Amino acid sequence: MNAGKALVQVRRRAGLTQRGLAARAGVPQSTIGRIEAGLVDPRQSTLATLLRVCGWDLEVLPRLGEGIDRTQIRERLLLTPRQRIEDAAFAAEQMRRIRNRARAG
Repeated sequence: MNAGKALVQVRRRAGLTQRGLAARAGVPQSTIGRIEAGLVDPRQSTLATLLRVCGWDLEVLPRLGEGIDRTQIRERLLLTPRQRIEDAAFAAEQMRRIRNRARAG
């Protein structure tokens, strides 16, 4: 989703007109119109301000598929279902022990 479409959606959900959002955010209405029309890409700080006025936050997340080490996934897929269950049970037991130590510590 692009910034303009996102801004239109959150502004409408907040029950604001472009003019009302502009007044609250201290941004010219024409700027909001250009962003929503997709004519300009707003600065991150401008978009964050506009979204915040509408009751939303701008959250930056990694793109799907970026930064994933697929070698571990491939290795897991080579295991039988039983081996995967056993590994999961072992990991769960280790987590239980760690939590118990943390509570006792």
